[in-house]
Amino acid sequence: MTETSDPTPATSRLGQFFAGPRLGLAALALSVVALALAIAPYATGGDFDGRVRSYLLNNPEILQEVSDKLQQKAEQDQIAQVRVHAEQMSARIAANPALLAIDPRDPTFGPADARVTVVEFFDYRCPGCKATAPEVLQLMQTHPDVRFVFKDWPILDRGSEDTSHYAARAAQAAHRQGKYLPVFRALMAEPALDKAAIDRILAANGVAMPAARSAMAGPEIARHLADIQMTAVNLGLQGTPTFFINGRASASIQPADIDRAIRAAKAR
Repeated sequence: MTETSDPTPATSRLGQFFAGPRLGLAALALSVVALALAIAPYATGGDFDGRVRSYLLNNPEILQEVSDKLQQKAEQDQIAQVRVHAEQMSARIAANPALLAIDPRDPTFGPADARVTVVEFFDYRCPGCKATAPEVLQLMQTHPDVRFVFKDWPILDRGSEDTSHYAARAAQAAHRQGKYLPVFRALMAEPALDKAAIDRILAANGVAMPAARSAMAGPEIARHLADIQMTAVNLGLQGTPTFFINGRASASIQPADIDRAIRAAKAR
């Protein structure tokens, strides 16, 4: 998890929710047992370590139970942390709504005077973003009276790699030609995203490539993405995807939870 002062937070929230493989937890469980074995003779005397070793060899399922319990606790702690952070961001926006003001450069769909606005920050290479994208598009169909705002936030590049930024610039260039949603859908559906695939997706969706390349290389899109980055930093975002419904950060990335939040906002 990246501190909010870091200008390049770079984690997907799907990764945050499902990080911590069982092998690591099993290793932690073994470490705990090893520590117990190390100190137990001093506390109890006798061949305590031998008895514990024998018991564990005869009942190896105990280590699995410990591992399962540790994983369960880790997941619960992570969910609690995400909820707390979502509340903190929501409070920050409530105190200063300008932090999440709609940028006219952002791809926006739905009525300008909608009572409910959904804002999503995402990266085209983020597994959680890819997993939720089809249902986000479905939510747009389910709620035609809701305004949806797309914030291209490329955060997964490392070193000289720039695929995420290239995809974001390509999507913004497509937006300038009225092709944002089909390009968004195709970029999210592409499992092996690279520059060749991105160019292919643009062309396949009717984007005029010379104009797109010029826009992608120009200062306007670069400035727009830099401004999205600054907005994310000011909000304290820690990963993608992140959803806001009427200025309230969602602690969940599940489309069903976003749908419930939309319906609740409509009912207020």
